[in-house]
Amino acid sequence: MTTISKHSASFRDPSGYVFLDDGVIKRTINPIYFKQYEALNTSGFFKALFDNKLLVAHKEVSATAEKIIIQPEHIPFITYPYEWSFNQYKEAALLTLKLQKYALEHGFSLKDASAFNVAFYKGKAIFIDTLSFDFYVEDSPWRGYKQFISHFLGPLVLSHYHGAQSIKLISNFIDGIPIKMLASMLPFKTKLNPFLYTNIHLLAKFEDKHSQDYKGESKASILSKKAQLNIVQSLYDYIKNLTLKEHSEWGDYYDKTNYSASAFIKKATIINQWIDTLKTNTIIDIGGNDGTFVRKIERQLQQALVCDIDNNAVDFNFKTIKENKETYMTPFVLDVLNPSASIGFNNTERLSFLNRIQAFAPEATLALAVIHHMSLSGNVSFKMSAQFFESFSKYLIIEFPKREDSWVQRLLDSKTDFKDYFDFYNISNFEKEYSSYFDIIEKLAIQDTHRVLYLMKVK
Repeated sequence: MTTISKHSASFRDPSGYVFLDDGVIKRTINPIYFKQYEALNTSGFFKALFDNKLLVAHKEVSATAEKIIIQPEHIPFITYPYEWSFNQYKEAALLTLKLQKYALEHGFSLKDASAFNVAFYKGKAIFIDTLSFDFYVEDSPWRGYKQFISHFLGPLVLSHYHGAQSIKLISNFIDGIPIKMLASMLPFKTKLNPFLYTNIHLLAKFEDKHSQDYKGESKASILSKKAQLNIVQSLYDYIKNLTLKEHSEWGDYYDKTNYSASAFIKKATIINQWIDTLKTNTIIDIGGNDGTFVRKIERQLQQALVCDIDNNAVDFNFKTIKENKETYMTPFVLDVLNPSASIGFNNTERLSFLNRIQAFAPEATLALAVIHHMSLSGNVSFKMSAQFFESFSKYLIIEFPKREDSWVQRLLDSKTDFKDYFDFYNISNFEKEYSSYFDIIEKLAIQDTHRVLYLMKVK
């Protein structure tokens, strides 16, 4: 029996909606959008974007007078803007501006500019909202201008001045960070910057003054195409040159590790052998830093998700993925102690990390040098972490640093007031608790370290 259900995030656009047909993503196009869809198709606009990997490709499944149904290319795992690193966010912003420029040059325009219209697939940002394009109306301002500022420019500028954690604000404001709030959070000196004054501070004043009738368009009621292209270009040039000023402990983790070169190689060899034996095609590396150990896997993986709490590590991984054209790997920012929650209307508009990873169902999870942080920094019991890992993949490759390990000692030293409480942290208790959820298939000590690798299978 066919099961069809409307996607919980697809209710805002009257042009159509996304639905699941026996687990396959499809999109219904309503008659209100038929003219635009036909023009985008026959003009070659869609094809050009497909060919250049800027818009997710689709095929037409059926067409009647009541509706057109298309099936987009499947993206295995969707990450959300608040899970992107700074440079991923930049790429998503620049992609949106490229699309607006191309649209204007061909008689169309983006009617919105939500960061949620972008996903990361095959190593790069790709636009996923097929119905965001509308006809360009002569001398009309860009309808998506304010949304672009609140979804893209604002979070990026805040990150530049206050650090990449600012990106997470978008999870609290999925309709965009309020412009007035953005302006208030920026240093006073930004008011002296003509670009930021015009696109944030002046916009905040304009919005406040006209709050009753402001529709979120560009400040001007009449704007020529040339003027709009100039605005798009100025946004593009500014964002392209934005950088972060922050440094992190984990961005250069492997330069400071207490592994010897031989131990590092031994660890990578064990992981590689286990993945090969399991004939694994899909994995997730929790706390995977810059993707180093995933890259050591010789087996050709279909999909590898690599997440880490540290923006700089994820940024470095993203850069490496692009340089090496590693289309199978998707990096994203995730705090394992506080994974992304389900948010939005009815708490179903944007799904939690657990919802998405359970649907993705990776065959194996790597959890290397992460259990001591969960247990000692987050006070997460072994039972709790075992339940977490058990919930989304069949196999678990987990590394346990013993109490003698220097990183463990560092964490224990910070717990002077409650040191006795952390007596539970030992290999015996770890194995006992994890054995309630997993069968331990193999256990190997990593030479020249106080660390042990386990291969486990869910009971």
